[in-house]
Amino acid sequence: MNLKLRSNALAGFLFISPWLIGFLILNLWPMLMSFYYSLTDFSLLSPPKWIGFQNFMEIAKDRYFYNSLRVTFVFVLLSVPLRLMFALMVAMLLNRDIRGISFYRTIIYLPSLIGGSVAVAVLWRNIFGINGFMNDLVSLFGIEAKNWIGSPGTALGTLITLSVWQFGSAMIIFLAGLKQVPKDLYEAASVDGAGKLRQFIAVTLPMLSPVIFFNLIMGVIGAFQSFTSAFVVTKGGPLNSTEMYALYLYQKGFAALHMGYASALAWILLVIVAVATAINFSVSKYWVYYENEAGGRG
Repeated sequence: MNLKLRSNALAGFLFISPWLIGFLILNLWPMLMSFYYSLTDFSLLSPPKWIGFQNFMEIAKDRYFYNSLRVTFVFVLLSVPLRLMFALMVAMLLNRDIRGISFYRTIIYLPSLIGGSVAVAVLWRNIFGINGFMNDLVSLFGIEAKNWIGSPGTALGTLITLSVWQFGSAMIIFLAGLKQVPKDLYEAASVDGAGKLRQFIAVTLPMLSPVIFFNLIMGVIGAFQSFTSAFVVTKGGPLNSTEMYALYLYQKGFAALHMGYASALAWILLVIVAVATAINFSVSKYWVYYENEAGGRG
């Protein structure tokens, strides 16, 4: 019996060995090395020199670090809710049986397939440039043309708009969640006299709360790591107005060659994301509802 259990365990490890090897080599080992480098003075051009927590102490006095935190938190707090709102709104519009609905879903989802690419970021930069489409559009309303990505007051807004435009992945998940909401709940609410708005608040949102929570967690994590748009569209922006955390980390590590400092920044970002995720999980018990084993709500 023990021999059979051992053979089954060995077979299981053999099946998952590709993932285990990939995790150890591509994830765990780089993380351990990153933590080691965060405690060293490492410039990529010379061997790392142990300096303890000096990098972290220097970060605590770095005003550009605090600026990148401020920009990133503004980006997260604005882009994530707006993206979820648009994704849910469009998902509800597409959750109906009309002719050609599959085509409409595909067209709306396409921007998310290419949204993180450099090509789209370059396109976005041209759209909001001084001679871009946005100025042609606002000129129709008598608004003076401006360089949207070159102005400190609007540069971050262009990146938030780009993030909101890429709502396709969240929309697909919302659409799948809407398909699972029982129709008899809406019928019962309608019999009780509930209108469309009341049905949305009392039926749709509670039933979708686990899906909303999942999209919220993934959106927050992704927003904290946003890099391509800030790097390609604005390159940190005027007066560092779009120098998000990941971009500042990149500049320290690969432009200034302060890899030890950049590794320390990476671990601080990990802690920030972990804390934000923990806060979301701790408050989720007040608004996220799951099906219990008896089939009720709990």
